Amino acid sequence: MPPASAGAAVLRRAHLAGVHSLAGRRQPGVDRVSMLPAAAPPLPPLVSWQQGSGVVARRRLSANASGSFEQNNTWEESVLPSQVVEESKVDFLKILKSANTVIPHIVLGSTILALVYPPSFTWFTTRYYAPALGFLMFAVGVNSSVEDFIEAIKRPDAIAVGYIGQFIIKPLFGYLFGTLAVTVLNLPTALGAGIMLVSCVSGAQLSNYATFLTDPHMAPLSIVMTSLSTATAVFVTPTLSYFLIGQKLPVDVKGMMSSILQIVVAPIAAGLLLNRFLPKLCAAIQPFLPPLAVFITALCVGSPLAINIRAVLSPFGLSIVLLLFAFHTSSFVAGYQLAGTWFRKSADVKALQRTVSFETVAFLLLL
Repeated sequence: MPPASAGAAVLRRAHLAGVHSLAGRRQPGVDRVSMLPAAAPPLPPLVSWQQGSGVVARRRLSANASGSFEQNNTWEESVLPSQVVEESKVDFLKILKSANTVIPHIVLGSTILALVYPPSFTWFTTRYYAPALGFLMFAVGVNSSVEDFIEAIKRPDAIAVGYIGQFIIKPLFGYLFGTLAVTVLNLPTALGAGIMLVSCVSGAQLSNYATFLTDPHMAPLSIVMTSLSTATAVFVTPTLSYFLIGQKLPVDVKGMMSSILQIVVAPIAAGLLLNRFLPKLCAAIQPFLPPLAVFITALCVGSPLAINIRAVLSPFGLSIVLLLFAFHTSSFVAGYQLAGTWFRKSADVKALQRTVSFETVAFLLLL
């Protein structure tokens, strides 16, 4: 080998040896060398909030050099189907439960429809009244508990005021407007006597449902008032009728007790038992009770008008309607004022006023 070639080979070996020695020696602070590309910097944190109905919106926020946060234009929106279904279900249940709020419009519409087209209600005859009222009482029972009725019994002062409204205030107005009908308006004597007799009976079950619509927590108290006054009406009503028209009104004791059991006691007991022992079933049917109850109330209001449309449209019809409206309004206002004066220092005075005033009114259904 020539000298020049020999020198080059020596230098090449030395160079390769240096390379191998460097490869075998670890540099301080470096464990290994990776040929993979550098990892992307971590994404800014996610800030999530609820936006709209069933939509979860996430916006990325990044910090700049000044320490403030600026919004990234990247949006990630996802609609969770389960949340949308649940939201729709809740809205539907709310609509069903709020059906009671439209009952004034339903009553007005039923009245107009009964006067304009009576056949729409004439099929709902008096034989359906008891089952219909029983269903309303069942709806009240499902939304109540035994403890609610126990608390109602513990308020004898409120029960006494309701009793006074039914059997003192209402008969007084009945006698006043009955006399006014005969002496001033020259209406038949039988009509004046009918107003007096109706004012001697106890409050109707519709008063319980009316209380349930306005003040649900007062419904048990209203039911206790109506039940007590109905039970004692066997003795009180004939006595009042004797003082007002000079003749005792015959009362069917067995029929009245049977009516109380069928319309009040049995439906409310069924609702309470269902609420106590089958709470899931009770919760499932509760949303559907208000619209059904509103429909039944419309039938109970429109049916008497449609059935008695000839009397309503008779020559004395307008006078009778105005007279009955004045009678009911006066009884309502008097009962409202009585409760307001008696319970003026009570925290629930307004609810008590409405409850007593509903008990004082003899609903048009009875007439």
